[in-house]
Amino acid sequence: MAYQALYRVWRPQSFEDVAGQEHVTKTLQNALLQQKISHAYLFSGPRGTGKTSAAKILAKAINCERAPVAEPCNECAACLGITDGSIPDVIEIDAASNNGVEEIRDIRDKVKFAPNAVPYKVYIIDEVHMLSIGAFNALLKTLEEPPQHVIFILATTEPHKIPLTIISRCQRFDFKRITAKDIIKRMVHIANGSGIQFEEKAFEIIARAAEGGLRDALSLLDQAVSFSDEAVTVEDALTVTGAISQEYLNQLAISINDNNVAQALQTLDELLYQGKDPARFTEDLILYYRDMLLYRTAPNLEESIERVMVDTDFQNLSKKITSQQIYEYIDILNKTQQEMKFSNIAKMYIEVALIRLCEIKSSPTTDQNGDIQKLLGKIERLEEELKNLKTQGLVVTHEEKPQAPKKAARIGKGYKVQTGRIHDILKGATKQDLQLIKSRWGDMLEMLNNRQMRSQAALLNEAEPVAASNNAFVLKFKYEIHCQMAMENHTFLEAISSILQELTGMNYQVAGIPENQWNDVREDYLKNSMDSEEQSHEQTEEDPFIAEAKKIVGTDLMEIKD
Repeated sequence: MAYQALYRVWRPQSFEDVAGQEHVTKTLQNALLQQKISHAYLFSGPRGTGKTSAAKILAKAINCERAPVAEPCNECAACLGITDGSIPDVIEIDAASNNGVEEIRDIRDKVKFAPNAVPYKVYIIDEVHMLSIGAFNALLKTLEEPPQHVIFILATTEPHKIPLTIISRCQRFDFKRITAKDIIKRMVHIANGSGIQFEEKAFEIIARAAEGGLRDALSLLDQAVSFSDEAVTVEDALTVTGAISQEYLNQLAISINDNNVAQALQTLDELLYQGKDPARFTEDLILYYRDMLLYRTAPNLEESIERVMVDTDFQNLSKKITSQQIYEYIDILNKTQQEMKFSNIAKMYIEVALIRLCEIKSSPTTDQNGDIQKLLGKIERLEEELKNLKTQGLVVTHEEKPQAPKKAARIGKGYKVQTGRIHDILKGATKQDLQLIKSRWGDMLEMLNNRQMRSQAALLNEAEPVAASNNAFVLKFKYEIHCQMAMENHTFLEAISSILQELTGMNYQVAGIPENQWNDVREDYLKNSMDSEEQSHEQTEEDPFIAEAKKIVGTDLMEIKD
């Protein structure tokens, strides 16, 4: 084939090219320079984030003729041979199709032979979680004590399926989802290097559709290049990703806010006529309102905004819609999305949802207006009759004392932290419980995303566990609004507890607290603990003679001197 896909042509050949994984690449580079190479590595993370590429770069750097180096030179015979696959000492195995005991036994038998062309024999086992239990057991002893010339690199997208006995024998590196900013930066570099003309906003749409996977982004870019005429435009990006344009989303949101059912349904028909998927449309609308909520509460968090581009229409609309309306919109759309999964008439569900959204802020009906007018008429007649009675002297009125103006109700009380509950957790908190939760936190976030709870899981982007006992833990949020949204969503809290129980075997309850209140609560707890200890210390150390004197004479007539 003369043509190769962009993600194959531009596969990273050095650690510098691996986008968005600095926490991994820097650690590996330091280990290479200090010659502290482990015998086994585990690379875990979502698809298309650079796990296999990093494994091949590590294999080149270890065997580079200029070693020790932080980056492979990509010029020596070893680097070039590993890149084109001509060196047999770097073996890449797909565990999805070689998952039996016999294949692993074959590796175990051959691992003792010395490498032919390079100093180290490197086994890269991709999708290692697909191995059978028997295959894992066959790999166990070899992985723990391989010969000095052998290095194993395991890569997986589902680390929770790997036995703990395997994980404990490896250095684990968790690859995170790549931010839209880093994906755009890499795509611009590739487009400039390939001579592709583009609009930068088109890359923003592709990056958001890729959901943190650079390979997915490059595949979509490949499609957009093939679809476009001369340059990759916004319309090309929307077509290949199946996303809804910002203009349509703004138009639909304005119709919903104006209670214009006809206009909202007409916009929906136009989108479906263009071939947009109802399920994808519902997801885009949920993300649109989610981004609007974040923009209203924290407009500086641009990286947290996933779906929209903040334009004039979006800004004006966010000022008109209240947070309570957005909560109701998201709740209705989320239920609609769940119902659509089990039905063949998805269009009907989204139509009903749009009608319900338009009725949330509906104006009073004609009958209601008539009733209101009747009540106002009765009030006017009663006031007129009361005035006539006062004039005739039949009603005596007492001069009322002027009342002090009532204080305005306090608005925006914020999230009320359950201080007592957090103190109870801190009493039984241990470092081991906190480490257990932190070690499985990344897996928990991944499983939340897999359960179609991406919008809720986004609330945990800036959250971290800070204290834990054997049955509960304290979750610190950077922003108060995120803490409130998470703690008021009981379904979300139950999902967190059930996933952690599945991962750790412990049934944890969650207590949330904003970052700006955490230090005060912790210091208050420490102060109370120290006061209790001092009182107990004083009571235990009091002289028995003085205690008896206090009982007989009393403290008022006594003066105690050291």
